[in-house]
Amino acid sequence: MNRTCATDHSLQWENPLCKHSGIMSFTIAVSPIPLFINTDGVVLVGQTRVTLETIVTLYKQGATAEEIAEQFSSLDLADIYAVISYYLRHQNAVEAYMQEQQQRSDQIRAENERRFPVQGLRDRLLARRASS
Repeated sequence: MNRTCATDHSLQWENPLCKHSGIMSFTIAVSPIPLFINTDGVVLVGQTRVTLETIVTLYKQGATAEEIAEQFSSLDLADIYAVISYYLRHQNAVEAYMQEQQQRSDQIRAENERRFPVQGLRDRLLARRASS
């Protein structure tokens, strides 16, 4: 099979099994990766609030793209496959990002627990209720 690649990203080849003479043409379109960074620095999938971490975590737990799509009806199946493909091609960078996000989450949680201690919270709420 003779292949030639044109500069417009079309792939042309001669098909010896084709009864018609000539060259078949197939255009390869490059689609952007459906990942966006919001103002908080969180990577989201498509035009949704579903995070990159959510898709990657479910994938690493053994979920298929179809199973993920069932859980998140706002996501396109093709976008889920694109995100999984991106993860597989950039695993180290995605894992580093996810680790940074986990550290950031842990810091925020610790700060909130320091500012708003949960110790004795039930007693304080019951006392406030009784005084009303």
